[in-house]
Parts: sequence; C-alpha cells; structure tokens
Amino acid sequence: MPLGLLLFLACLSVFAQAHAAPRIPAADNVVLERLPFRPNDPIAREMSELRTTLRKNPRDQDAALKLAQRYYGLVAEEGDPRYIGYAQAALAPWWTMAEPPVEIQVMRASLAQFNHNFSGAVSDLNNIIARYPQHAQARALRATIHMVQARYPEARIDCQALRGLTDDVIATGCSAMVDGLTGKAQAAYDTLLAEFSRHPEARPDEQLWVLLRLAEISQRIGHVEIAEKHFKQALALNISDTFMLAAYADLLLDQHRPAEVVALLKDRTRSDVLLLRLVFAERTLKLSAAGAREATLAARYAAAQLRGDTVHQQEEARFALAVEGNPGKALGLALENWKVQLEPRDARIVLEAALAAGKPAAAQPVLDWLSASGNEDRTLRTLAQQIKGAAQ
Repeated sequence: MPLGLLLFLACLSVFAQAHAAPRIPAADNVVLERLPFRPNDPIAREMSELRTTLRKNPRDQDAALKLAQRYYGLVAEEGDPRYIGYAQAALAPWWTMAEPPVEIQVMRASLAQFNHNFSGAVSDLNNIIARYPQHAQARALRATIHMVQARYPEARIDCQALRGLTDDVIATGCSAMVDGLTGKAQAAYDTLLAEFSRHPEARPDEQLWVLLRLAEISQRIGHVEIAEKHFKQALALNISDTFMLAAYADLLLDQHRPAEVVALLKDRTRSDVLLLRLVFAERTLKLSAAGAREATLAARYAAAQLRGDTVHQQEEARFALAVEGNPGKALGLALENWKVQLEPRDARIVLEAALAAGKPAAAQPVLDWLSASGNEDRTLRTLAQQIKGAAQ
C-alpha cells in the first residue's frame, strides 16, 4: 500500500462509526457482502482470487495481507466499517501472535487504530520500530495516532524520522499536521503548499492526502474560500473517499449550504458518517426523506450500543445534540470520546454540548487542551470564549 494512502487512511479514525468484528461464514457458499464493483472489475477479480487462495490455505501470508489491504481500502472508498472485520478475518492466523510478520503487524496496527484500540496499535508499532527504526509505514501510522491523542512532541519525532524514508511531500505533510495543531498553522500551510508545488509528479492518492491537509489547515484559521478550493481540487481527482466527502460536507454545513450537501451525499448512505451529514442537511431543508433517514441512523447507533461499541461516540454526540435535542446525552458521549480521541472535531462537540447543556465546567478538559496546544481553530476559540462567559 502506498505510504501516502496509508497515512490518509490512518486519519479515518476520526470518522470511524462502528466496530466490525470478524465474521466467519458457516459455509463457503455464504455471501458475506456484495462488493461495490463494476462487472469485470480487475480489483473484484483479484479479491475473488485472493479469497479462493485463502480458503485453500488460510496461512498464505501474501494473499492474506493483500486481501486485508484491499478491504481496508474499501473502508476509505465506501465508508462501510464491515470491511474492517473482513480484513481482520483475513489476518486471523496471526491476529493474536506476539510478533507476526512485520507487514502483517503493520496492517494489524492499522485495523486496531481504526477501532480506536490506540494502545494496541501503538504497542504493535513500537515493536516494529524497535526492530526496524526506518520502517516508514510504522512511523507514519504512529505519528498519526500520537496526533489523534494530542501527543504532539512524540508525533513530531516520528514525522521528522520520515525524512529520507518516504516522499518529501508526505514527510513535510506529516510535520505540517503537527504544526497545524500547535499554533503554527499559517507557517504549516505555506510550507506544505510550497513543497506540494515542487512535486507535480505526486501520485493521485498523495495529492488527495495533501490537498485535504491544506483544506483542514485553511479552514482552521478561517480561510474558508481557500479551504473550499482545496476540497474542490481533491474532488476533481475522482477518488472515492469518505473522509474527503465528510470533511467537505462539514464545511458546507458550517456555511449554511445544506442543498449542496444533499447533492454531494444523497447516494452515499451506506456510510454512517456521510448519512449523519445528509441527515443534518435534509433536516435543515425540511425534506420529506429526513425523518426516515434519522430513524435509520438512530437504529444504527442503538445497535452499536447493544454491541458495547464506543467507536461512534463523537458522531453520535452530534446526532444527540442536533437531531434528538438531548444536550445532556450529547455531552456525556462527547466527554467519553474525549478520553480517547483529542482532535478539533472532538473538541468542538464537547464545547457545543457543554454550552447547550448549561454545564460550562464540563468542558474544562477541552479548554486545557486548547490552551496547552496553542490550537488556532477559530470556531473552537469562539466556543471557548462563550464557555468562559457562561461560567462567570
């Protein structure tokens, strides 16, 4: 898997919506899933051949790894977390092994981080890097997890270690992500844009990853028009990607442009994260389909709760606040999520829910993070001032 794509996929943790446990069919003729491929698609043929190979020999490392990577890629394209379970099932012979083959261990760490098992993922990555200090994928994935959990100095070390191990634009982008979260957003944007301009040969997946980083940083410091330009450049690459669509939909919702969100997402309801944005847009527009979609999403969240799944808490908190009108529930979910994942989107729902619930003191952990990190997100800074005002 190209490193740029792996880095990008690592960021899916912020949009993960359901824990997908491995599903073992009772018989070979049981249909697990109808994959979203066109007839005669070479990837579909490849996956079919890989599954056949694994049925004959479940310990075929090469086939297992390739199939797991294909399923992992489908999560980015389709937003359906069941593919994570299928990927894990492909790696079943090595899943509990203390030290599996290194590339399988990297894939295991990738799947663990998606399910918010960050400690398990970091444990695997620490093991890999101790043996292979120059393993670029392990460094990149560990840097991303450190950022998700606000361990910025550790993330910076891993980003710096990528110099010379991977493409310059990816190494620069990694450091720019850290700077963009720690009070150096404009410099991070300028540095990454300049590096990107020097590499027109970058692969499409790398271009997508960089454009989204540029869009995020721009939006964070209030340059909405520039952010939208980068989102449109990313869309023009014609790469199906859930993260991109969700992030762009959030920008459109913030700009009070729900009709554009409906046009963007109306055919992407398999993904919980995209369905959430579509629900927000259709609710704002008072469309007839809104009620049914809200009920569908509520049922998915209820099913996750029955499974004891906590991966979806940030998104469910948004649903509880904006759709169910239950700020107390939203705040509880947002604070539980904040114990695991500390990114701007996670901070925002804590602040919004605390204000709506009339409990400004509950947002103190986010205020502390905002102060310590130096994060310049204008929306968060505005919400923080409102929280402080409400507390007086």
